[in-house]
Amino acid sequence: MPYVYNLFLLTTLLLTIAQSGMAQPSKRPRDYGIRIGVLPTGTLNAITDVPGVRVGQVTLQQGQNIRTGVTAILPHEGNQFQQKSPAAIYIGNGFGKLMGISQIEELGTLETPIVLTNTLSVPTAADALIDYTLAQTGNEQVRSVNAVVGETNDGFLNDIRGRHVSKQHVLDAIRQAKSGPVEEGNVGAGTGTVCFGFKGGIGTSSRKLPASLGGYTIGALVQTNFGGVLQIAGVPVGVALGKYSFRENLDGSCMVVVLTDAPLDARNLKRLAKRAFMGLAQTGGIASNGSGDYVIAVSTAYRIPHETTSAFDEQKLLRNDNTSPLFLAAIEATEEAIINSLFAAKTLSGDQGHRVEQLPVEKVVDLLKKAGQLH
Repeated sequence: MPYVYNLFLLTTLLLTIAQSGMAQPSKRPRDYGIRIGVLPTGTLNAITDVPGVRVGQVTLQQGQNIRTGVTAILPHEGNQFQQKSPAAIYIGNGFGKLMGISQIEELGTLETPIVLTNTLSVPTAADALIDYTLAQTGNEQVRSVNAVVGETNDGFLNDIRGRHVSKQHVLDAIRQAKSGPVEEGNVGAGTGTVCFGFKGGIGTSSRKLPASLGGYTIGALVQTNFGGVLQIAGVPVGVALGKYSFRENLDGSCMVVVLTDAPLDARNLKRLAKRAFMGLAQTGGIASNGSGDYVIAVSTAYRIPHETTSAFDEQKLLRNDNTSPLFLAAIEATEEAIINSLFAAKTLSGDQGHRVEQLPVEKVVDLLKKAGQLH
């Protein structure tokens, strides 16, 4: 009888787990045998493969019309204002509201975490970043903060005019930031996004260069909300599925954040950011007129002190001739991060009864199999 009773309890527990939706996470493209590029990934195949990088997310799905959130990326565990990171931004198409761009362009440094959210919540997120920075120990005399906030417009599924993201949501995302696996799909700033006519979201990927090419790690995180003609591993999936720009009204934006532990200055980070944008093009994105497409590239290899007694910065930097492997890594990581966001995202209904279907993964896998692109 004890055996029968225990078996009954186990069966009941398994049924409860299944019915409560506690299923395994979505399979990523690589789980199906889809390989993008030629370089190996990091252990997690995520931006957090870059040592010290942390990601925090707050997801807002409330009632029938709130579908939005916040994603925060922290390059290192210290005081970002006092220990700035070399950084650069590349504008693929400037129909966007990226805050903090001019100071990065001028000085080549990042002094706050990077926050992603929806278009109309940028000021709120910036306000929260300023609060966060001013409150940090060591910043008691700070009187100027360049908050960096990126966005895409999730107004199809989300009541964007309601501006439901609060400062507390942003602060929670920052404080919850951690290393390790990064949740993808309908989470954080990707909760209400649409990509290639399917449900978009947050995606991430990484590349680890072999020792002969420097051994550096490059990680990308994307907020996908754009259109074009979807292709995966070179296969014109969007055409085969009959869903693509100009056949349907597909527009939008994409935020790309690229971090690396390679010692690059702002000039070569700008070059790296340009290549990441090529990864977006590899997926079929077209940077349409109404699209805000930005790449923020940051190096974690060294820090630039806010104050120092020295009149000079001394840092060994990677030579131009040694950057090409990083360029390829940024292209591949960005491309795969975008595809990962699509595979992870799930069908979602939202504001005004709008509904966006998820990518039909099994059909896509079948298309790639027929094209000989499964390995």
